[in-house]
Amino acid sequence: MTEDAGETSADLGARFRFALEMVDTGVAIMRQNLRREHPDADAKEIERLVDAWLVTRPGAELGDGVGHPVDRFGTARCSD
Repeated sequence: MTEDAGETSADLGARFRFALEMVDTGVAIMRQNLRREHPDADAKEIERLVDAWLVTRPGAELGDGVGHPVDRFGTARCSD
């Protein structure tokens, strides 16, 4: 990755931290949605549902990266 003219490492770090905060916010929103959809579920069940969503959410079944799935860590899920 190359830095744009005038963009410092601190700027890049701030942008990365912001991206991580957005991920955390998205997970928190989904957790709240799941609580509304499953009002009788306990905290452990909600966390199981969040984990399942993180693995199978639409558009990211094979991960978020562009390209061909790899099995370097034994986690690639291919439909072939």
